[in-house]
Amino acid sequence: MYLEHNCPDLIRKAVAAAEETLLHQLPKIEEIATHNHAKVLKAFQAERVSTYHLQGTTGYGLDDSGREVLDRVVARILGTEAALVRGQFVSGTHAIAAALFGVLRPGDHVLSVSGAPYDTLEEVIGLRGVGQGSLIDFGVSYDAIPLDSQGKIQYELLSKSITDKTRMLMVQRSRGYAWRNSLMISQLKELVTFIRNSYPQILIFVDNCYGELVENQEPGEIGVDLMAGSLIKNLGGSLAPTGGYVAGRSDLVKLTAQRLTAPGIGGHMGATLEWQRLFYQGLFLSPLTVSEAIKGAVFSAAFWRALGFKVHPEPEAPRTDLIQAVKLGSRAKMISFCEGIQKGSPIDSHVSPIPCAMPGYEDEVIMAGGTFIQGATSEFSADGPLREPYIVYQQGGISNTYVQMGNILAALNLWDQGLLV
Repeated sequence: MYLEHNCPDLIRKAVAAAEETLLHQLPKIEEIATHNHAKVLKAFQAERVSTYHLQGTTGYGLDDSGREVLDRVVARILGTEAALVRGQFVSGTHAIAAALFGVLRPGDHVLSVSGAPYDTLEEVIGLRGVGQGSLIDFGVSYDAIPLDSQGKIQYELLSKSITDKTRMLMVQRSRGYAWRNSLMISQLKELVTFIRNSYPQILIFVDNCYGELVENQEPGEIGVDLMAGSLIKNLGGSLAPTGGYVAGRSDLVKLTAQRLTAPGIGGHMGATLEWQRLFYQGLFLSPLTVSEAIKGAVFSAAFWRALGFKVHPEPEAPRTDLIQAVKLGSRAKMISFCEGIQKGSPIDSHVSPIPCAMPGYEDEVIMAGGTFIQGATSEFSADGPLREPYIVYQQGGISNTYVQMGNILAALNLWDQGLLV
Protein backbone atom coordinates (compact mmCIF):
# COMPACT_ATOMS: atom_id res chain seq x y z
CA MET A 1 0.00 0.00 0.00
CA TYR A 2 1.10 3.54 -0.75
CA LEU A 3 1.88 4.73 2.77
CA GLU A 4 4.71 6.98 3.84
CA HIS A 5 6.98 5.61 6.57
CA ASN A 6 5.86 8.40 8.90
CA CYS A 7 2.17 8.13 8.07
CA PRO A 8 0.00 8.95 11.11
CA ASP A 9 -1.58 5.97 12.86
CA LEU A 10 -5.00 7.54 12.29
CA ILE A 11 -4.60 7.17 8.53
CA ARG A 12 -3.00 3.71 8.76
CA LYS A 13 -5.94 2.44 10.79
CA ALA A 14 -8.42 3.98 8.34
CA VAL A 15 -6.66 2.23 5.44
CA ALA A 16 -6.83 -1.12 7.25
CA ALA A 17 -10.54 -0.66 8.03
CA ALA A 18 -11.29 0.33 4.43
CA GLU A 19 -9.44 -2.66 3.00
CA GLU A 20 -11.37 -5.00 5.28
CA THR A 21 -14.69 -3.46 4.23
CA LEU A 22 -13.80 -3.69 0.54
CA LEU A 23 -12.86 -7.35 0.94
CA HIS A 24 -16.46 -8.17 1.93
CA GLN A 25 -17.86 -6.27 -1.08
CA LEU A 26 -15.60 -7.84 -3.71
CA PRO A 27 -17.68 -10.96 -4.55
CA LYS A 28 -20.72 -8.90 -5.58
CA ILE A 29 -18.61 -6.40 -7.54
CA GLU A 30 -16.87 -9.22 -9.41
CA GLU A 31 -20.16 -10.99 -10.13
CA ILE A 32 -21.57 -7.90 -11.83
CA ALA A 33 -18.30 -7.25 -13.66
CA THR A 34 -18.25 -10.79 -15.06
CA HIS A 35 -21.82 -10.42 -16.29
CA ASN A 36 -21.02 -7.15 -18.04
CA HIS A 37 -17.76 -8.41 -19.51
CA ALA A 38 -19.73 -11.24 -21.11
CA LYS A 39 -22.43 -8.88 -22.38
CA VAL A 40 -19.92 -6.53 -24.01
CA LEU A 41 -17.98 -9.39 -25.60
CA LYS A 42 -21.16 -10.93 -27.01
CA ALA A 43 -22.19 -7.56 -28.49
CA PHE A 44 -18.84 -7.26 -30.30
CA GLN A 45 -19.13 -10.82 -31.59
CA ALA A 46 -22.77 -10.49 -32.65
CA GLU A 47 -21.97 -7.43 -34.77
CA ARG A 48 -18.88 -9.12 -36.26
CA VAL A 49 -16.52 -6.30 -35.37
CA SER A 50 -13.48 -6.49 -37.66
CA THR A 51 -10.16 -4.73 -38.09
CA TYR A 52 -11.48 -2.45 -40.83
CA HIS A 53 -14.18 -1.12 -38.47
CA LEU A 54 -11.44 0.42 -36.33
CA GLN A 55 -10.31 2.79 -39.10
CA GLY A 56 -11.70 6.31 -39.02
CA THR A 57 -13.00 8.45 -41.85
CA THR A 58 -12.54 12.11 -42.80
CA GLY A 59 -14.60 14.83 -44.42
CA TYR A 60 -18.27 13.97 -44.55
CA GLY A 61 -17.73 10.49 -43.16
CA LEU A 62 -20.02 8.88 -45.70
CA ASP A 63 -20.46 5.10 -45.70
CA ASP A 64 -18.57 4.68 -42.42
CA SER A 65 -19.27 1.05 -41.54
CA GLY A 66 -17.22 1.33 -38.36
CA ARG A 67 -19.46 4.12 -37.09
CA GLU A 68 -22.61 2.21 -37.95
CA VAL A 69 -21.42 -1.01 -36.34
CA LEU A 70 -20.34 0.84 -33.19
CA ASP A 71 -23.85 2.26 -32.92
CA ARG A 72 -25.27 -1.25 -33.05
CA VAL A 73 -22.76 -2.64 -30.54
CA VAL A 74 -23.66 0.06 -28.01
CA ALA A 75 -27.37 -0.48 -28.64
CA ARG A 76 -26.94 -4.18 -27.84
CA ILE A 77 -25.03 -3.41 -24.65
CA LEU A 78 -27.61 -0.88 -23.47
CA GLY A 79 -30.61 -2.97 -24.53
CA THR A 80 -32.06 -0.44 -26.98
CA GLU A 81 -33.31 -0.42 -30.56
CA ALA A 82 -30.71 2.08 -31.71
CA ALA A 83 -27.80 4.22 -30.55
CA LEU A 84 -25.96 7.30 -31.76
CA VAL A 85 -22.31 7.21 -30.64
CA ARG A 86 -20.44 10.29 -31.79
CA GLY A 87 -17.25 12.17 -31.15
CA GLN A 88 -19.11 15.29 -32.24
CA PHE A 89 -20.86 15.30 -28.84
CA VAL A 90 -18.61 17.54 -26.75
CA SER A 91 -19.94 16.27 -23.40
CA GLY A 92 -22.69 14.32 -21.71
CA THR A 93 -24.60 17.60 -21.32
CA HIS A 94 -24.42 18.12 -25.08
CA ALA A 95 -25.74 14.61 -25.74
CA ILE A 96 -28.59 15.17 -23.29
CA ALA A 97 -29.40 18.57 -24.79
CA ALA A 98 -29.44 17.13 -28.31
CA ALA A 99 -31.89 14.45 -27.20
CA LEU A 100 -34.19 16.93 -25.46
CA PHE A 101 -34.20 19.46 -28.29
CA GLY A 102 -34.50 16.72 -30.89
CA VAL A 103 -37.57 15.10 -29.35
CA LEU A 104 -39.47 17.92 -27.62
CA ARG A 105 -41.59 20.52 -29.38
CA PRO A 106 -43.07 23.91 -28.40
CA GLY A 107 -45.98 23.42 -26.00
CA ASP A 108 -44.59 20.20 -24.53
CA HIS A 109 -44.15 19.84 -20.78
CA VAL A 110 -41.16 18.11 -19.19
CA LEU A 111 -41.25 16.83 -15.63
CA SER A 112 -38.13 15.85 -13.71
CA VAL A 113 -39.01 13.12 -11.20
CA SER A 114 -35.60 13.03 -9.51
CA GLY A 115 -35.47 16.58 -8.23
CA ALA A 116 -33.38 19.45 -9.53
CA PRO A 117 -31.30 18.69 -12.64
CA TYR A 118 -27.52 18.54 -12.72
CA ASP A 119 -25.96 22.01 -12.66
CA THR A 120 -24.98 22.12 -16.34
CA LEU A 121 -28.55 21.33 -17.44
CA GLU A 122 -30.01 24.38 -15.68
CA GLU A 123 -29.14 26.69 -18.58
CA VAL A 124 -30.20 24.05 -21.13
CA ILE A 125 -33.65 24.03 -19.54
CA GLY A 126 -33.71 27.80 -18.93
CA LEU A 127 -33.67 27.83 -15.13
CA ARG A 128 -30.56 30.00 -15.03
CA GLY A 129 -28.76 32.40 -17.35
CA VAL A 130 -30.24 34.66 -20.00
CA GLY A 131 -32.41 31.85 -21.31
CA GLN A 132 -31.73 32.41 -25.00
CA GLY A 133 -31.88 29.10 -26.84
CA SER A 134 -33.09 27.13 -23.81
CA LEU A 135 -36.02 24.74 -23.73
CA ILE A 136 -38.15 27.33 -21.97
CA ASP A 137 -37.16 29.90 -24.61
CA PHE A 138 -38.49 27.48 -27.24
CA GLY A 139 -41.82 27.12 -25.46
CA VAL A 140 -41.18 23.88 -23.57
CA SER A 141 -42.37 24.13 -19.96
CA TYR A 142 -40.58 22.43 -17.09
CA ASP A 143 -41.29 21.29 -13.53
CA ALA A 144 -39.48 19.11 -11.02
CA ILE A 145 -40.55 17.05 -8.06
CA PRO A 146 -38.05 15.98 -5.39
CA LEU A 147 -37.30 12.45 -4.31
CA ASP A 148 -38.65 11.62 -0.87
CA SER A 149 -36.50 11.41 2.25
CA GLN A 150 -35.56 7.80 1.39
CA GLY A 151 -34.50 8.76 -2.13
CA LYS A 152 -37.58 7.28 -3.80
CA ILE A 153 -39.80 8.68 -6.54
CA GLN A 154 -42.99 10.25 -5.17
CA TYR A 155 -45.70 8.68 -7.30
CA GLU A 156 -48.64 10.51 -5.76
CA LEU A 157 -46.95 13.85 -6.39
CA LEU A 158 -45.93 12.66 -9.84
CA SER A 159 -49.54 11.96 -10.81
CA LYS A 160 -50.63 15.35 -9.54
CA SER A 161 -47.90 17.07 -11.56
CA ILE A 162 -48.68 15.45 -14.91
CA THR A 163 -50.75 17.59 -17.28
CA ASP A 164 -52.21 16.98 -20.72
CA LYS A 165 -49.10 18.69 -22.08
CA THR A 166 -46.62 16.40 -20.33
CA ARG A 167 -44.56 14.73 -23.03
CA MET A 168 -41.53 13.50 -21.13
CA LEU A 169 -40.33 12.49 -17.69
CA MET A 170 -36.67 13.20 -16.98
CA VAL A 171 -34.72 11.01 -14.58
CA GLN A 172 -31.17 11.68 -13.44
CA ARG A 173 -29.82 8.30 -12.46
CA SER A 174 -26.70 9.47 -10.62
CA ARG A 175 -26.53 11.77 -7.60
CA GLY A 176 -24.70 14.47 -9.55
CA TYR A 177 -23.77 17.27 -7.15
CA ALA A 178 -26.43 16.29 -4.63
CA TRP A 179 -26.38 14.48 -1.29
CA ARG A 180 -28.94 11.88 -2.29
CA ASN A 181 -29.30 8.29 -3.34
CA SER A 182 -28.67 7.45 -6.96
CA LEU A 183 -31.58 5.64 -8.58
CA MET A 184 -31.23 1.89 -8.85
CA ILE A 185 -32.36 0.00 -11.96
CA SER A 186 -35.10 -1.58 -9.83
CA GLN A 187 -36.48 1.90 -9.10
CA LEU A 188 -36.39 2.81 -12.79
CA LYS A 189 -38.19 -0.43 -13.61
CA GLU A 190 -40.90 0.47 -11.11
CA LEU A 191 -41.25 3.88 -12.79
CA VAL A 192 -41.48 2.32 -16.25
CA THR A 193 -44.23 -0.06 -15.11
CA PHE A 194 -46.18 2.76 -13.47
CA ILE A 195 -45.98 5.03 -16.53
CA ARG A 196 -46.78 2.30 -19.04
CA ASN A 197 -49.87 1.32 -17.06
CA SER A 198 -51.13 4.81 -16.23
CA TYR A 199 -49.67 7.24 -18.79
CA PRO A 200 -48.51 5.21 -21.81
CA GLN A 201 -48.21 8.32 -24.00
CA ILE A 202 -45.42 9.82 -21.87
CA LEU A 203 -41.76 9.29 -22.75
CA ILE A 204 -39.16 8.37 -20.12
CA PHE A 205 -35.71 9.90 -20.60
CA VAL A 206 -32.74 8.93 -18.40
CA ASP A 207 -29.56 10.89 -17.84
CA ASN A 208 -27.41 7.77 -17.64
CA CYS A 209 -24.06 9.45 -16.89
CA TYR A 210 -21.91 7.42 -14.47
CA GLY A 211 -24.43 4.56 -14.47
CA GLU A 212 -23.42 2.36 -17.39
CA LEU A 213 -22.29 -1.19 -16.52
CA VAL A 214 -22.55 -0.62 -12.77
CA GLU A 215 -25.50 -3.00 -12.39
CA ASN A 216 -26.54 -6.17 -14.24
CA GLN A 217 -29.08 -4.29 -16.35
CA GLU A 218 -29.25 -1.01 -18.27
CA PRO A 219 -32.24 1.35 -18.52
CA GLY A 220 -32.89 0.25 -22.09
CA GLU A 221 -33.33 -3.35 -20.99
CA ILE A 222 -36.22 -2.40 -18.72
CA GLY A 223 -38.10 -0.28 -21.26
CA VAL A 224 -36.83 3.30 -20.91
CA ASP A 225 -37.50 5.23 -24.13
CA LEU A 226 -34.30 7.24 -24.38
CA MET A 227 -31.02 7.77 -22.50
CA ALA A 228 -27.80 9.67 -22.94
CA GLY A 229 -24.32 9.87 -21.50
CA SER A 230 -20.66 10.77 -22.00
CA LEU A 231 -17.86 8.67 -23.45
CA ILE A 232 -15.21 10.13 -21.16
CA LYS A 233 -17.10 8.49 -18.33
CA ASN A 234 -18.03 4.81 -18.05
CA LEU A 235 -18.38 3.57 -21.62
CA GLY A 236 -15.15 5.16 -22.82
CA GLY A 237 -13.07 2.84 -20.68
CA SER A 238 -10.62 5.72 -20.05
CA LEU A 239 -9.49 5.58 -23.72
CA ALA A 240 -12.18 7.54 -25.58
CA PRO A 241 -10.72 11.01 -26.19
CA THR A 242 -14.09 12.75 -26.45
CA GLY A 243 -17.71 12.06 -27.34
CA GLY A 244 -21.06 10.96 -26.06
CA TYR A 245 -24.00 8.77 -26.94
CA VAL A 246 -27.78 8.72 -27.13
CA ALA A 247 -29.62 5.38 -27.15
CA GLY A 248 -33.23 4.26 -27.15
CA ARG A 249 -36.17 3.90 -29.50
CA SER A 250 -35.02 4.15 -33.10
CA ASP A 251 -37.44 6.99 -33.96
CA LEU A 252 -36.25 9.07 -30.99
CA VAL A 253 -32.58 8.41 -31.75
CA LYS A 254 -33.22 9.52 -35.33
CA LEU A 255 -34.74 12.80 -34.10
CA THR A 256 -31.69 13.33 -31.89
CA ALA A 257 -29.34 12.69 -34.83
CA GLN A 258 -31.15 15.33 -36.87
CA ARG A 259 -30.64 17.79 -34.05
CA LEU A 260 -26.93 16.95 -33.80
CA THR A 261 -26.35 17.40 -37.54
CA ALA A 262 -29.29 18.53 -39.68
CA PRO A 263 -32.60 17.21 -41.01
CA GLY A 264 -31.89 14.95 -43.94
CA ILE A 265 -28.39 14.18 -42.68
CA GLY A 266 -29.09 12.72 -39.27
CA GLY A 267 -26.69 9.96 -38.31
CA HIS A 268 -25.54 9.21 -41.86
CA MET A 269 -22.59 11.62 -41.79
CA GLY A 270 -19.86 12.65 -39.40
CA ALA A 271 -16.18 11.80 -39.72
CA THR A 272 -14.73 9.46 -37.12
CA LEU A 273 -11.12 10.63 -37.61
CA GLU A 274 -8.53 8.99 -35.34
CA TRP A 275 -10.81 8.12 -32.44
CA GLN A 276 -12.63 5.12 -33.90
CA ARG A 277 -10.27 2.45 -32.55
CA LEU A 278 -10.18 4.18 -29.18
CA PHE A 279 -13.99 4.17 -29.01
CA TYR A 280 -14.11 0.43 -29.68
CA GLN A 281 -11.19 -0.45 -27.44
CA GLY A 282 -12.39 1.78 -24.60
CA LEU A 283 -15.87 0.29 -24.85
CA PHE A 284 -14.45 -3.23 -24.64
CA LEU A 285 -12.40 -2.32 -21.56
CA SER A 286 -15.23 -0.44 -19.87
CA PRO A 287 -16.54 -3.33 -17.72
CA LEU A 288 -13.04 -3.59 -16.24
CA THR A 289 -12.55 0.12 -15.59
CA VAL A 290 -16.07 0.45 -14.16
CA SER A 291 -15.52 -2.45 -11.73
CA GLU A 292 -12.16 -1.00 -10.66
CA ALA A 293 -13.82 2.37 -10.08
CA ILE A 294 -16.52 0.74 -7.96
CA LYS A 295 -13.85 -0.97 -5.83
CA GLY A 296 -12.17 2.39 -5.41
CA ALA A 297 -15.42 4.07 -4.44
CA VAL A 298 -16.15 1.44 -1.76
CA PHE A 299 -12.64 1.87 -0.37
CA SER A 300 -13.03 5.66 -0.39
CA ALA A 301 -16.33 5.52 1.46
CA ALA A 302 -14.95 3.22 4.14
CA PHE A 303 -11.68 5.16 4.42
CA TRP A 304 -13.23 8.61 4.95
CA ARG A 305 -15.90 7.20 7.25
CA ALA A 306 -13.14 5.70 9.39
CA LEU A 307 -11.55 9.18 9.51
CA GLY A 308 -14.78 10.60 10.94
CA PHE A 309 -16.38 12.12 7.84
CA LYS A 310 -19.91 11.57 6.57
CA VAL A 311 -20.01 9.73 3.23
CA HIS A 312 -22.71 8.96 0.67
CA PRO A 313 -23.30 6.22 -0.22
CA GLU A 314 -22.08 4.17 2.71
CA PRO A 315 -19.48 1.55 1.72
CA GLU A 316 -21.94 -1.33 2.26
CA ALA A 317 -24.69 0.23 0.11
CA PRO A 318 -25.53 -1.18 -3.34
CA ARG A 319 -24.08 0.88 -6.20
CA THR A 320 -25.75 2.24 -9.31
CA ASP A 321 -23.20 4.90 -10.29
CA LEU A 322 -19.50 5.65 -9.86
CA ILE A 323 -19.82 8.72 -7.66
CA GLN A 324 -18.68 8.79 -4.05
CA ALA A 325 -19.50 11.87 -1.99
CA VAL A 326 -17.57 12.96 1.10
CA LYS A 327 -18.89 15.80 3.26
CA LEU A 328 -15.88 17.86 4.34
CA GLY A 329 -17.63 20.74 6.08
CA SER A 330 -15.32 23.62 5.16
CA ARG A 331 -13.88 25.39 2.14
CA ALA A 332 -10.33 24.85 3.41
CA LYS A 333 -10.80 21.09 3.79
CA MET A 334 -12.36 20.80 0.35
CA ILE A 335 -9.47 22.62 -1.30
CA SER A 336 -6.93 20.59 0.69
CA PHE A 337 -8.67 17.34 -0.27
CA CYS A 338 -8.50 18.18 -3.98
CA GLU A 339 -4.86 19.24 -3.65
CA GLY A 340 -4.08 15.80 -2.27
CA ILE A 341 -5.95 14.00 -5.06
CA GLN A 342 -4.04 16.10 -7.59
CA LYS A 343 -0.74 15.05 -6.00
CA GLY A 344 -1.69 11.44 -6.73
CA SER A 345 -2.31 12.07 -10.42
CA PRO A 346 0.00 10.91 -13.22
CA ILE A 347 -0.40 14.22 -15.10
CA ASP A 348 0.13 17.65 -13.51
CA SER A 349 0.77 16.18 -10.07
CA HIS A 350 2.94 19.22 -9.36
CA VAL A 351 0.15 21.79 -9.80
CA SER A 352 -2.51 22.89 -7.33
CA PRO A 353 -6.19 22.98 -8.28
CA ILE A 354 -7.88 26.26 -7.48
CA PRO A 355 -11.59 27.16 -7.35
CA CYS A 356 -12.81 29.05 -10.40
CA ALA A 357 -15.86 29.81 -12.50
CA MET A 358 -16.71 27.18 -15.11
CA PRO A 359 -19.13 27.26 -18.07
CA GLY A 360 -22.50 25.83 -17.06
CA TYR A 361 -22.00 26.15 -13.27
CA GLU A 362 -23.41 28.82 -10.98
CA ASP A 363 -20.87 28.41 -8.15
CA GLU A 364 -17.11 28.29 -8.26
CA VAL A 365 -15.96 24.73 -8.88
CA ILE A 366 -12.74 23.03 -7.85
CA MET A 367 -11.61 20.07 -9.91
CA ALA A 368 -8.72 17.71 -9.24
CA GLY A 369 -7.57 15.01 -11.58
CA GLY A 370 -4.45 14.96 -13.69
CA THR A 371 -5.92 12.89 -16.50
CA PHE A 372 -4.60 11.87 -19.90
CA ILE A 373 -7.94 12.94 -21.41
CA GLN A 374 -8.97 16.41 -20.27
CA GLY A 375 -11.82 16.12 -17.78
CA ALA A 376 -12.08 12.34 -18.13
CA THR A 377 -13.78 11.31 -14.92
CA SER A 378 -13.39 7.68 -15.99
CA GLU A 379 -9.70 7.98 -15.09
CA PHE A 380 -10.21 9.40 -11.57
CA SER A 381 -11.16 12.84 -10.39
CA ALA A 382 -12.58 14.72 -7.45
CA ASP A 383 -14.53 17.91 -7.75
CA GLY A 384 -17.50 19.89 -6.57
CA PRO A 385 -19.00 23.35 -6.27
CA LEU A 386 -17.62 25.52 -3.46
CA ARG A 387 -20.80 25.87 -1.43
CA GLU A 388 -22.15 24.67 1.91
CA PRO A 389 -21.75 22.03 3.25
CA TYR A 390 -18.63 21.60 1.09
CA ILE A 391 -19.08 18.17 -0.40
CA VAL A 392 -16.48 16.68 -2.71
CA TYR A 393 -17.51 14.13 -5.32
CA GLN A 394 -15.12 11.44 -6.51
CA GLN A 395 -15.67 9.69 -9.81
CA GLY A 396 -14.05 6.91 -11.77
CA GLY A 397 -10.67 5.31 -11.38
CA ILE A 398 -8.63 3.32 -13.89
CA SER A 399 -7.62 1.04 -11.04
CA ASN A 400 -8.64 0.52 -7.45
CA THR A 401 -5.02 0.93 -6.38
CA TYR A 402 -4.81 4.31 -8.11
CA VAL A 403 -7.95 5.47 -6.28
CA GLN A 404 -6.60 4.30 -2.95
CA MET A 405 -3.33 6.15 -3.47
CA GLY A 406 -5.17 9.36 -4.28
CA ASN A 407 -7.33 9.15 -1.18
CA ILE A 408 -4.39 8.46 1.10
CA LEU A 409 -2.56 11.47 -0.31
CA ALA A 410 -5.67 13.59 0.21
CA ALA A 411 -5.81 12.53 3.86
CA LEU A 412 -2.10 13.20 4.31
CA ASN A 413 -2.53 16.67 2.81
CA LEU A 414 -5.32 17.43 5.28
CA TRP A 415 -3.11 16.13 8.11
CA ASP A 416 -0.13 18.23 7.07
CA GLN A 417 -2.31 21.35 7.01
CA GLY A 418 -3.75 20.63 10.45
CA LEU A 419 -7.21 19.92 9.04
CA LEU A 420 -7.42 16.26 10.06
CA VAL A 421 -7.62 15.46 13.74
